[in-house]
Amino acid sequence: MKKRALFSVSDKTGVVDFARRTAALGYEIVSTGGTQTELENAGIPVTNVSEITGFPECLDGRLKTLHPAVHGGILAVRENPDHMAQIELLNILPIDIICINLYPFKETIRKEGTPLDQAIENIDIGGPTLIRAAAKNWNDVVVVVDPEDYSSVIEQLEDGGVHQERKFELAYKVFEHTAHYDAVIADYLRRKTGCLYPGSFTLTYEKAQNLRYGENPHQSAAFYRAISRLPGTLSQAEQLHGKDLSYNNISDGAAAVAVVKEFDKPCAVAVKHANPCGVGLGETISQAYQNAYNADPLSIFGGIVALNRVCDLKTAQLLSEIFLEVVLAPGYTDEALEALMAKKNIRLMALEKISMPIPEYTSDFKKIQGGLLVQSADRVLYEENDIQFVTQRHPTEKERAGLDFAWRVCKHVKSNAIVLVNGDKTVGIGPGQTNRITALELAVRYAGENAAGSVLASEAFFPFPDCVEAAHRAGITAIIHPGGSMRDQDSIEAANKAGIAMIFTGTRHFKH
Repeated sequence: MKKRALFSVSDKTGVVDFARRTAALGYEIVSTGGTQTELENAGIPVTNVSEITGFPECLDGRLKTLHPAVHGGILAVRENPDHMAQIELLNILPIDIICINLYPFKETIRKEGTPLDQAIENIDIGGPTLIRAAAKNWNDVVVVVDPEDYSSVIEQLEDGGVHQERKFELAYKVFEHTAHYDAVIADYLRRKTGCLYPGSFTLTYEKAQNLRYGENPHQSAAFYRAISRLPGTLSQAEQLHGKDLSYNNISDGAAAVAVVKEFDKPCAVAVKHANPCGVGLGETISQAYQNAYNADPLSIFGGIVALNRVCDLKTAQLLSEIFLEVVLAPGYTDEALEALMAKKNIRLMALEKISMPIPEYTSDFKKIQGGLLVQSADRVLYEENDIQFVTQRHPTEKERAGLDFAWRVCKHVKSNAIVLVNGDKTVGIGPGQTNRITALELAVRYAGENAAGSVLASEAFFPFPDCVEAAHRAGITAIIHPGGSMRDQDSIEAANKAGIAMIFTGTRHFKH
């Protein structure tokens, strides 16, 4: 019985060699459109699919392969006598190899300004049907959707036939492939409709790299990149130097990038265990980094540093003085790169548009056992109209600048969170405590003598006046927090008694 292989690919990488070697094994090559032209130009005999179906390609190529003469040849179970008798009666020949990859929908929508009708036209209909049919009949049909598999498949064919376990793996890849393809389409159309929380929610990501290990060495891990490729996010960073990234490097790096986006001035952010441990501003990036380092010289060791300006030689020399896991910056001067690359283990990442705000449609996800939490990203700092000056003394201009700085950082600290700022740097950060007074006491302890004259931000309200009283004892002069407690007046009275200026934002920033 004549053997047939159907080729129809949008990604033509390696297809000519694969088809040539398949034809050399005695297979009749059946094809369509651009793939047929590519193979014929390479001197490979090709039968157009219309010769099999007896029906011309039509509707601008939308209808080519959706025909019983094609799908009968794929779906017929070779061990089933009734199936084989039926296709013989219908003059249908089996198709034994399917080599197909789908219309480039993802590549099309990644092009800036792609109109909706062009995106829709790149939704493949026949391709998914063909490869799903072949995967369903995997015992009899070899289905290849990934050019990376061409060499191993043709080697087995040349060695007598593709192994059954390999056929099963290829069939599994089909359903991964079509699930990914449809999820990309659904995500694109969902964004067009503005629907944030559909009845069923299918996510798809592409593997960027295997990681050295997970949170701990006994855990394996990999990093997957979102299809949308958002500029200014860690997923778009290019590694210029250093060993492979770890799970914690990526998690902490993303946290550092999120904080640095809050500031227009030169800013440096140090992160440890997903919390900022030092944030500094300056007139230059080297000054900003020095402030971030001085904010907490102990915690920054072994941490992640993100910069919102190109790293120059002076900054690189300062960075080189201690052990850091990762440095992220929009770029590096040649001299800075040379200085930093002298340190073998430091990972250097370049991230263009590191300061670019996250888009409005961005969602945050948190995986729990058996489920997924989805919410809109926390993009709001506070609404200007919601600001209330609730104490007798209003903050000075300097205090107001410090409160704004502290509030921007506090938004990114795990709850319960307290941030102290003095001048152009954080001086004490109390993250992730189960009660607010402990978070404040921890921040004051980190700050030491720098607590005196500092200002304080709390990501949620004070339920008791104890935090105000502790702030007064530490020499803190102004406080910003959301307000909204039934006992707000107790804290206001405590602040008035201490001469502390207090602002309510009306916006809280829980981060769990």
